[in-house]
Amino acid sequence: MAEFGTLNWSILLAYIAVNLYIGYLLGKKVDSAEDFFLGDRSTPWWAIGISVLGTYVSALTFLGAPAWAYTEGLSVIAIHLNYPLVIFAVVTFFLPFFFNSGVASIYEYQERRFGPTSRTVISSIFLVSQALTSAAVLYATALVLEFITGVQVEWAIVIVTIVALIYTAMGGITAVIWTDVIQASILLVGGMIITYALLTEMPMPLGETLDALKAQGLTRALNFDVDVTQVTTIWSGVIAMTLFHITVYGTNQMMVQRTLAAKNIGDAKKSFMFMGFGAFFIYFLFVFLGILFYSYYGGREFENGNTIILEFAANYGLPGLMGIIAAAVLAASMSSLDSAFNSMATVSIVDFYKKFYRPEADSDECLKMSRFFTVMWAAIIIVPAIMFSNSEGSILEVLSKVGSYFVGAKLAMYGLGFFSKHTTERGLLVGIAVGFFAIGYVANYTDIAWPWYCAIGAAVNVSVSWGASLLLDGRQTEYSPYTVHGQLRQFREEKLEAKDGGWYRVPGKVDATSYWLLAFFVACLAFLFSFDALI
Repeated sequence: MAEFGTLNWSILLAYIAVNLYIGYLLGKKVDSAEDFFLGDRSTPWWAIGISVLGTYVSALTFLGAPAWAYTEGLSVIAIHLNYPLVIFAVVTFFLPFFFNSGVASIYEYQERRFGPTSRTVISSIFLVSQALTSAAVLYATALVLEFITGVQVEWAIVIVTIVALIYTAMGGITAVIWTDVIQASILLVGGMIITYALLTEMPMPLGETLDALKAQGLTRALNFDVDVTQVTTIWSGVIAMTLFHITVYGTNQMMVQRTLAAKNIGDAKKSFMFMGFGAFFIYFLFVFLGILFYSYYGGREFENGNTIILEFAANYGLPGLMGIIAAAVLAASMSSLDSAFNSMATVSIVDFYKKFYRPEADSDECLKMSRFFTVMWAAIIIVPAIMFSNSEGSILEVLSKVGSYFVGAKLAMYGLGFFSKHTTERGLLVGIAVGFFAIGYVANYTDIAWPWYCAIGAAVNVSVSWGASLLLDGRQTEYSPYTVHGQLRQFREEKLEAKDGGWYRVPGKVDATSYWLLAFFVACLAFLFSFDALI
């Protein structure tokens, strides 16, 4: 890699300075723990939506999606086809429960529905799984920054953490959202510049390039093979990964918390719909880059596929481009890290500190402790991130399997909470334990592809939880008030307003706009089919 240079360092440092300044400005408006967790509920829905979108597009996506498509072709997009279906389910069933309750931690729902133990279990699952995921993102980002700038990976881990920590601890969720807006913009600008540069440098016209790629099978996005050992089939994308991503957007405090900062239920739903309509274009851009790089480099093998974009940018020679790419990678990472720090601090306060240690703690004390927990989790995450840097093999592959142990449990806990009449807390906990062992067996003793782990884990959890509940506690006489059926009955009996500003407050009712998500999903399928057919 060429010398990073003064101009590139200036761009990167200016980006860091802007984020810190935003945190400083917004920190002046944080006067209580509620401000830290949820802001003042004046953040526009589109900013929350961009934040939601930017958080999931980490450095792993910015670099990893082109690398994956380089070897697998356009079929990689199948994993990300499901967002319209995912957001349809989340805004219809999940958001009304969380928004109407006024909670800061979405895991309080589990206590209201089942009991305190289930709340503690799922809160603990979130903290452990999020810490490992964030450490992986941090390590991957540091590895890239070392490649670009020459800064040693351990120092890069510490520096990235400190920057994200400072503005998050100062400004809380509002700083997270507005810095995410900037970070998502830089990420998109970086991707667009690379796309333009690559198109201008291609050895053949785009039409001829696509013809050649089609002949090699790389433009075929829809793979209808029913083999469950393959990752990028239409079935794994539409069925398995729909369930997986529902846990990401419906049961993950990091994702849901910012929507709770919206002015009303309508804004909360619209912010998530931004993801439902926008994610496809972002992921298609980076996957499309992957197959173009395959043509550009003639399919040659890279020692590390994640460096494809970096090597191209370095060789392209545009002044300041490496600074923009470094900022884009850092932006992608920090939009995930800041959200993780804030949400983990929130769960630590609401689900543990106030519940078990200091129930009488006032808002000022909770604000002070929220910042303490933000610092604590940042420090904790550094440890596994540095450990990953000293390990051999693919830590990300290991983490994908480890993370898959949890998603089935999360999906089952909320799915049973919403729809089951007879599931009780004791039965639910038995199901979770059995589900962990089932996924352990599938992950280690079968060739089933990892996207299916969530579906398998959820199926085991649901069936065992339901059966164990009947054996241990018998049939329940009526639906809990915190099921969809119970909520519909409550709204009907108490003559509550089902809508607020034209958007349903009651779970289970489909907003008119949500049907457009289903239409958009069909349009995406038609586009991908036509893309390959018409080349």
